[in-house]
Amino acid sequence: MRFRTQTHLLSLFVATMVVIMTRATLAIAADTPDAKPDAKKPDEQKHFVSDQQRSHGSVTVGGQHIDYEAYAGTLVVHPKDWDDVPQNAPPDEDKNPRPEASMFYVAYFKSDAEKGEKGEKGDKGAKGGAADKAPLEPGSVQRPVTFIYNGGPGSASLWLHMGAWGPKRVVTADGTHTPAAPYNMVNNAYSMLDVSDLVFIDAPGAGLSRIAGKDREKAFYGIDPDAQAFANFIVQFLTKYGRWNSPKYLFGESYGTLRSAAVIYLLEAEKHVDFNGVMLLSQILNYDNNADEPQLNPGMDLPYQLMLPTLTAAAWYHHKLPNQPAELEPLLHEVEAYAMNDYALALGKGAMLSDEQRAAVAAKLHDYTGLPVDYLLRANLRVNGLEFEQTLQIDSGLTTGRLDARFSGPAVDMLDKEVEYDPMEAALGSAYVSVFNDYLRKDLKYPPDQEVRLFADIKEWERKHRVPGDTSGDGSNGNVMPDLAYAMKLNPNLHIMLNGGYFDVGTPYYEGMYEMQHLSIPNALQKNIEYDYYYSGHMVYAHEDALKQLHAKVADFIRRTSPTAAH
Repeated sequence: MRFRTQTHLLSLFVATMVVIMTRATLAIAADTPDAKPDAKKPDEQKHFVSDQQRSHGSVTVGGQHIDYEAYAGTLVVHPKDWDDVPQNAPPDEDKNPRPEASMFYVAYFKSDAEKGEKGEKGDKGAKGGAADKAPLEPGSVQRPVTFIYNGGPGSASLWLHMGAWGPKRVVTADGTHTPAAPYNMVNNAYSMLDVSDLVFIDAPGAGLSRIAGKDREKAFYGIDPDAQAFANFIVQFLTKYGRWNSPKYLFGESYGTLRSAAVIYLLEAEKHVDFNGVMLLSQILNYDNNADEPQLNPGMDLPYQLMLPTLTAAAWYHHKLPNQPAELEPLLHEVEAYAMNDYALALGKGAMLSDEQRAAVAAKLHDYTGLPVDYLLRANLRVNGLEFEQTLQIDSGLTTGRLDARFSGPAVDMLDKEVEYDPMEAALGSAYVSVFNDYLRKDLKYPPDQEVRLFADIKEWERKHRVPGDTSGDGSNGNVMPDLAYAMKLNPNLHIMLNGGYFDVGTPYYEGMYEMQHLSIPNALQKNIEYDYYYSGHMVYAHEDALKQLHAKVADFIRRTSPTAAH
């Protein structure tokens, strides 16, 4: 009996030890990096996870040597109705996750040499190791921070990144097709890092940004959801990097100008974040002013008027004017006056315009565009941008650039009514995409297993926009002028800088000027808007002399509107 008892006790002891050792082994295995039974592969994850990769470098701007930290990474943003309380997630979240976007960015912070010498490491959580210099802390020198993006809609930000404001710049041919690789990347002597820290943002679905979840296209592909995503990104970024008390700016190009108007309203009205300034390049704030297809909106003749000075500039550049003046700008002022007076009156008469008046207007348009009189009469005195690009140089077998009329390329079909491609985009695209991909992997050290998408795959873009004060819910057809006006009223210290290229047929320079002069704001606030124009196209920076001027004007704008920009 005693033996049985001892044996029983021994068995219990052994069994207990086995259980304990088994649990300990499992616990140790769970803590071992190589043993993660619950870890999911990236393609099995239900939600995006933010990441970042840290590197460092230097740039020389205006003779000033600048050390910087670069952070390439992603932030996860959600649509407006997102509830961030996990307990409130829908019951089918695992099987049918809600939409979200992983938005890619590259941020550049000027390094503080004194802190670097003292050995401070900055963001210790960043991948890629500590660099020699630490980024400026929010309370030391409150450098401005500028959020930068291109347009599209749905474009990657590599154009402004590698062509205008980043520390490195791709070298391209000016006005002609850039030869194939190898391409040349150089120190960017015109980088904006001399006056501001920089954040380049890819739109959802473009570049290295991605979208996922139920109804993801509807959640991010439209004027309002896109603006909401960018506003949410900016607020997250300010928190992550401690930049809430920094002077803040937006810089948008093309559709990015329309986005900027919507975003600055959301930031100021809903997020309660005032900005120092908004810089716009190649502006369009109202889709109804679009120069490409105004014939689809009959009775709306304003786009023809607003694009006319740009058509004159393009014809002047290619020596197509019957009476070619030596200087462009005086001629443009003359055409602007004609467009808003005699030409406007003629178009306004419609079918009531007499044959004699029609002939007189056609002759004048010939003088200002170089297009044949009979062609102008057959076009009913209304030539859209795509038709002009196809026709201006067709006698030489050439198509004229849309985004930059200085560029030309062989016509695809001599009999086409409208142009089939843009010679400027074809001339520059490969250089920008190739150099950025190389720079991303080798300099920024970002993981090489993702494709950089130049544009998001957008099948349908929601152009309906709910303007401030709209209670009907009907929305406008892509007019964000009320948003910008409202933001300027909420923050009467907000400064606006409009930049444009004379040879941009896609977003004519006079269109932007017209929109600004028709904002619903008190006359006293008009003084907060400044205008700068350049002998270049949509991507003003594609012409180096214009980029040099653009940098000088932007740097001056930031210095005047931010007391800490000189640091």
